[in-house]
Amino acid sequence: MPLARLVLAVGGGYLVGLAFPGANLWWAAPLGVALLGLAGWRARPANGLVAGLGAGLAYFAPVLSWAGTYVGDLPWLALATVESLYVAVMVWLTVLIQRPLIAAGRNGLAWAVVPLGWVVEELARSTTPYGGFPWARLAFSQADSPLARVAAYAGAPGVTFAVALVGTLLAGAVVALAGRRPTGAIPLVAAVAVVVLAGLIWLPTGGRPVTVALVQGNVPQAGLAFNAQRRAVLDDHVRETLALAAHRPADLALVVWPENASDIDPIANADAAAEIRKVVTAIKVPLLLGAVIDGPGRYLSNTSLLYRTPTSTPERYVKQHPVPFAEYIPDRSFFRRFSDKVDLVRRDFIAGGSRGEFHLTGPAGPFTVVPTICFEIAYDGLVRDEVTHAGPDPSLLVVQTNNATFGRTDEAAQQFAISRIRAIEHGRSVAEVSTVGITGFVAPDGTASGRTRLFTAAQVVGRPVLRTGITLADRLGGIPDAVAVGVLAFLAIGAAIARRRPGPR
Repeated sequence: MPLARLVLAVGGGYLVGLAFPGANLWWAAPLGVALLGLAGWRARPANGLVAGLGAGLAYFAPVLSWAGTYVGDLPWLALATVESLYVAVMVWLTVLIQRPLIAAGRNGLAWAVVPLGWVVEELARSTTPYGGFPWARLAFSQADSPLARVAAYAGAPGVTFAVALVGTLLAGAVVALAGRRPTGAIPLVAAVAVVVLAGLIWLPTGGRPVTVALVQGNVPQAGLAFNAQRRAVLDDHVRETLALAAHRPADLALVVWPENASDIDPIANADAAAEIRKVVTAIKVPLLLGAVIDGPGRYLSNTSLLYRTPTSTPERYVKQHPVPFAEYIPDRSFFRRFSDKVDLVRRDFIAGGSRGEFHLTGPAGPFTVVPTICFEIAYDGLVRDEVTHAGPDPSLLVVQTNNATFGRTDEAAQQFAISRIRAIEHGRSVAEVSTVGITGFVAPDGTASGRTRLFTAAQVVGRPVLRTGITLADRLGGIPDAVAVGVLAFLAIGAAIARRRPGPR
């Protein structure tokens, strides 16, 4: 493996990682794609595999470092390595397809493999194994970028394609200029044009406002001991909400608590239920809260509960996509051989069987709350299904999360950035509320307001706009992914045919 290629690849992966919070340098993502594209250009497939693995580790190890905050290095490095394998296979496959195309003089098609490969790679790791882990996709690094606006028309896969396209054009310009071809500046101009044109995409900002309060109660102590502080966490949220009730806006329509605000099951525990009903009585509006419910059977349920009145039976939404190795342990006996940390999850959470929607009526009229819980916001199909089936009333996308188990890392900021992309993608305001932060509102154009600091108690009152209708991205659904897979497969078949001709091996 030539050292220069490995250096380019590792540097490229590291640059991609810098695009995410905390460095938050969105423009580093296309530069990283460019370096990785150069590392694979005219490489041997085996070298591409090594280069991709090096790039993946340089990319994911820093970005996902929060995964080992309180459980040690092994889970963090295991996760980073698994994610890196997808990048390694992507670069290997890219090189394999490119070589015969280059030999046949079809450099344009060879370069087209790169952005398609990024979309397909992210689709693969967003769905496999155990339902996938779509964190740290190129799209989710672009919340502050002009390219984020592409999400309204082609979803997160479209943003990833745009980022990778810009990087590929930059790499193509370098190769052309190095070969002293007079047309070498054309890809560079095209890369700039993609960014500029993306920034001109129109996004909706209007809608009917609704007054919503988000309560960030904080926790007594960060870390895995959070679950042992259940009553204190509930009491913190009760206290903050009662303080809010003393100066509540007259047009308040809803109060939202985060995931795990009540890890004491308020369905089974009369004392917890009494505290919650006391709050609903005081605020005089519905309360949506995150709670852990005992059952069904030996399982637990991560749930959003809606209390409309102090005396009503709470309605519920159960998290559809529990997180493997955090909320349940797949193949527990096998993974226990590598780490006894799997036994920190004593009871597995069960997946909910249906989407969630809560239909409410506020002072300004009817509206629908579309709930998602924590990491669910990262799954394209799940969020799209929720939004497109919300009904005819204008809706608000609510994200309830608990970031206490990740300490003062960048995990919370990364999640909030995902919510900003989702707001653009679905043309909806997003209200994200966390136990410890980041809590805040996101407008349909991705702009944020009311953002809280980590590990502080806070009450955030906002007036997000409610919208109806669906975006082009919602109408297309999974088509951008399917097109990427289809075109890449077509190029792979073309490469296999071209491979019969003389060329580099």
